[in-house]
Formats: sequence, structure tokens, C-alpha cells
Amino acid sequence: MKDPKPDSDRLSEFGADARVARIFRRSAIAAGVLTVVVAAGLLIGWWLGRDAPDAVDEVAVFSPAPLLQPGPETAPTLRFTDVTAAAGIDFVHVNGAYGERLLPETIGSGVAVFDYNNNGHQDILLVNSSHWPGHEGGERPRLALYRNDGTGHFTDVTEEAGLDIDLYGMGVAVGDYDNDGWVDVFITAVGTNRLFRNKEGRFREVTDEAGVGGLERDWSTAAAFFDSNNNGLLDLYVGNYVEWSPEIDLEIDFRLTGLGRAYGAPNHFNGVHGYLYRNNGDGTFTDVSAVAGIRVVEPATGRAVGKALGVVLVDYDNDGWMDLVVANDTVRNFLFRNRGDGTFEEIGALEGVAFDRDGRATGAMGIDAAWFRNDEDIGIAIGNFANEPSSLYVTADGQPPFADEAMIEGIAGPTRLALTFGVLFLDVDLNGRLDLIQANGHLEHEINTVHPSQHYEQPGQLFWNCGEDCPTRFTEIRNPGDLAVPMVGRGMAYGDFDGDGDLDLIVTQNGRAAVLLRNDQEHGHNWLRVRLVGTQSNRDAIGAEVRLRAGGVTQRRLVSPTRSYLAQVELPVTFGLGLLTASDVESLEIRWPSGVIQQVPVDATNQLLTVEEPAP
Repeated sequence: MKDPKPDSDRLSEFGADARVARIFRRSAIAAGVLTVVVAAGLLIGWWLGRDAPDAVDEVAVFSPAPLLQPGPETAPTLRFTDVTAAAGIDFVHVNGAYGERLLPETIGSGVAVFDYNNNGHQDILLVNSSHWPGHEGGERPRLALYRNDGTGHFTDVTEEAGLDIDLYGMGVAVGDYDNDGWVDVFITAVGTNRLFRNKEGRFREVTDEAGVGGLERDWSTAAAFFDSNNNGLLDLYVGNYVEWSPEIDLEIDFRLTGLGRAYGAPNHFNGVHGYLYRNNGDGTFTDVSAVAGIRVVEPATGRAVGKALGVVLVDYDNDGWMDLVVANDTVRNFLFRNRGDGTFEEIGALEGVAFDRDGRATGAMGIDAAWFRNDEDIGIAIGNFANEPSSLYVTADGQPPFADEAMIEGIAGPTRLALTFGVLFLDVDLNGRLDLIQANGHLEHEINTVHPSQHYEQPGQLFWNCGEDCPTRFTEIRNPGDLAVPMVGRGMAYGDFDGDGDLDLIVTQNGRAAVLLRNDQEHGHNWLRVRLVGTQSNRDAIGAEVRLRAGGVTQRRLVSPTRSYLAQVELPVTFGLGLLTASDVESLEIRWPSGVIQQVPVDATNQLLTVEEPAP
């Protein structure tokens, strides 16, 4: 059960003192970075009704001070190569834009990496949107499922797998909700959401019988399968964005000087509640949103607060119950603390993740969470709107509340100009430390006309984790290969598509072709991949924690595909070992959602270990 300690006591114990101690731990770095930021000038605010002034020159202004920038010899060579065409991926996203500039056209689309046919290879599902009624034309947009042959070459199997459907799709969640050993698929959309049950590699729609379609007026975005009550069944959280219809959008008629009608900002639309569906164990779900505590209202108006675009699972207080962090656009982020009795309390402001370091809500998009320091502290990264640095909320000595350490960890300056959607922690070079990657891209095609500091297409960013040996932990890789080619980046997910142990990327673009980026790091580092099969816990083992101790360092991974933006990553977890070998591995420990703790022997590196949950 949850700690019954009242919030006032928790604030007293972990509040201001923890924040001050954490900041002063790196006071010299913080002071240096702060000087750079002050010299750079004031933040220019948000575009499209977000109090954004005219353009600011981005050249050199927001670069780290020379004394704080690690030398070129510090960061390794890390490159991603665009292999989309060679790999057989030919997906192009359709947003249906025809000139009216309707808001849903700006934010798609999602992607999932999962093994749909249980052959041991990671496949790719790409979500598409559609044409608006009355403006159809050309080939019918549809989802696309690509089967991996194990070498990183893909075949379009959408039709034979039963997913040849069209809808105005947004995001995706994957999870074996019926525990039959085959991963199922849930698609969020503008309109009715869709659930597809996987029957031995072929999907059948079960939305109506499962009861998870939502309302026809919904605009759903991020979604996550997770076991909210630790009963071995995957429940389903669905985030909704804003109260929207074409009529509402056209009535607002937002205009941008020099462009005429433009895409309206979310602060012009009302917020909406998300859903929590409890798994009944018989193929159906019950909507428990009202009683579970995930409906957050503004006391003064009674209106819904949330404008969800991203969601990530964490057990931030280490009590064995999965909590939810929701990235909301232009309103405060949510942290739903799982009380362990089937209900949640929203305490994002109390625990320090609701606002940025200046106490303001951000245009939050994608989100990820990880133990990126290889210690007890968990970090939550959130990609924000243009002219807002990405956020990096971190606990202190393993305890909440969080504090935004983006500045002292080295990502605030380099991310300020970017409009960031996808964010991911992953060990790119397999050296045992988690790096950070961002997928960026603007909303307005012509934004550079009115804001010369902004571009519609924007390069992705790779921040290498230097550990404790550099002035700031993260340093931006100056030439990450084709990741740096400007894109209209949206969803981003990872998977080992070619079976070489390192993690490759799939990135979606709004209204453009998806991009498959092969990880071409060549450092000869060893690795270990772990796939879990639950028996008492849910079969996907979502919510399990895997701890690998090697060379005196403990790495931790949470099994959860829900990360980034409208995306799902592969279920196996990957540990980089650098030059360590199996003899250097001290322990591999699995903490299953059921409470079982299992020790697993490791007799070799550079392998995928499949581990089944033992009986209690």
C-alpha cells in the first residue's frame, strides 16, 4: 500500500531542503550555465498566441560557454544512417491538410516497435491519419505494418495481418491484454479509438466488445497499457488532447501576421479528461476514470485541465505500484500517484514536475523516464515547444520531489530553439550510460517567414552521456549522421532491427515519409539484452524492473514500451557493457510486478536472454 503520510509532511521532509542540496551539489556548473543564459538574453516565449515577440538570432547566442563545452576528443563518433528505402519502408504520412489549417493536421503521427508474430524480430507499425470528409483524393491512407526478416529488411504485411484500415489516427499502444502470448494493438484517433486483438499474427478488431472506443467527439493521443492494480492484467490509460471540432477550430480563426489564417495554439481550446479502463479479464474493460482519480478539474471553473500529448510509466516512489506522468500542452503536467487501492492522486505540482524551473506551464509534447545516472535518481525528460528548453526533472538521492536539472545537465541551451516531439533515453554506444535523443519539427510550414530563428524542418539531436567526468553530463554530438538531416519529426521509437545489439531508430514525420535510422556506432562494446515473460505478472512483464550490476555499476531498466511521443518501443531491455565481459557481471536481478525477485545467471555477453517469471 501507499505511504499514508500526508502531503504536508512529505513536503516538509523532501521539499525545499532536497532542492537546495541538489542544486548546490553542482553549484559551479549551474552558475556557469546561468551566466551563459543571462548573456543570451530573455526567452522569447511561445509562438501562435504564446506571447512570442519577433525573431531572435539563433547563431551562437545559445551555445554553451567555451569553458563548459567538453572538447571534441571527449565525445565519441556516433552516427545514424538513413536506410529507409533499402530496408523496404515506404510509408508516407497523410495529414489531410487542404488549406483550412485545422489543428489535428499538425501533430501526427505515432509508431510502435513490437514483435507481432513472435518470431523474435522487431516489427514496425506506423499510424496514419486521413483525408478530411469532402476532400478525399488519391490513394486511401491506411496504417502500415512492416514485418522484419531479422536482418533489418521489412515487408509490408498490413493487409494479410488484418490492419488494412483507415482512420484519422494519432498514437498507438501495444500490450498483451489477454495474456495469450500475442501482443495486441490499440490505436488512438480523432474520433473513435480502435482495439485490435492479435490472434497468432492476425488482428481482429474488438473495440466495441471491449468497450474502449471512447466518444466520437474525442481527440485521443498518448496511450499506455499497464497493470494499475498488480493483478496480472494490463489496464489501459488513454490521454485526450483538447475539445475540438472543425467548427470550433474555424470559429477561433487564429491568424499570424504575414501568413493569414494559421494553426491555433492549444490555449485557445478547452482541456478534456483522459480515460482509465480497468481490464476485467474476460476481454472487456470497464471505464473507471471517474472513480480512479484521473479526472482533474480547475476548481474555479469546473473545467477539465488536461491537454495530454505524452505519457510515461514510473514507480517514482519505489512502492511497487506504477504511477503515470502525463505531458500536457500549455497546462501543468500531471503526476498520477498510484495509491495501491485502485485510485490515483494527481500531485504533479507537489512533486515538482508540473511546471518549468520558473513555475510556468510549457508546451509539453513527448516524454521519457530513466535512471540515466546509474544511481537511485530517476529522471523524466519532456520535449517542449519552440523557445522552451526541454525539461529534465530529477529526484534527489532517490527521493521526490523532482527538480528541473536541464540546465546543469547540459541540455537546456542546445534544446531551446527546437520544437521537440519525440524524446528517448537509450544507450547509443553501449558504454553503460543512457544518452538522450530528440526528434524535432515545427507546426507551421511558413514559420521561417515570420520567425527567422525557426524552421519547419529541424534536425534531430543526440546528447551523449559523459557521466561524471565532464563539466555537464550531456554533450551534444556535433555530427550524428542522418539524424541531423532536418525533418518534420514527430513520433520516435527504438528497436534492434538488424540484430547487432545496438538500438536503431524509426522516426515519423508529419505529412511526410517515415525515416529508419540504423545505428552505425563501431566501438566494439559488449551488450546484454533481456526479454521477460510473465506468468504471475502480466505476460509482457510491463512494470518489471531489471537491474544489471557489472564492474561495480548498477544499471536499471523499466520494462515499458510507452515512451517518447505517440510511440511504443521494443519490449526487450538493452544494457551496454562497454569492454566488460560476462566475468565482470556481478548480478542480474529482475523485480517482477507480482513482487517476485529473481536472480538470473549471465554466462555470456552479446546475447538476448529470455527469462520466464518463476512461481512465487
